[in-house]
Amino acid sequence: MGTFRVPIEIGDPQGQRYETVQALVDTGATYTTVPASLLRRLGIVPRTRAPFRLADGSLREMELGQTWIRVDGHEVITIVVFGDEGSGPLLGAYALEGLLLAPDPVGQRLVPVSGLLM
Repeated sequence: MGTFRVPIEIGDPQGQRYETVQALVDTGATYTTVPASLLRRLGIVPRTRAPFRLADGSLREMELGQTWIRVDGHEVITIVVFGDEGSGPLLGAYALEGLLLAPDPVGQRLVPVSGLLM
């Protein structure tokens, strides 16, 4: 379930060049999804394909890659889904966990969850 949008930076595989996009914080999505053209422009290549169940219940095979994501000064290497051009970026739960950030839907922001480290 999408809750609000935040700026995120998608980096090239070396973490040297980033592009900023507005991503929907999607607590119902496991993986972060980014339009395929942006990922390819940054030199990110698909590593594998996997089936995904979409919101309408259909099953679709999609490409997966790995790259850097940076949010509010936190950065992590994470798996990304090569998304359709017509859909906007989604920041999924897997990346949020790696970034040690959690959604605050009331404040419409991401908050650090350093308590997870204890």
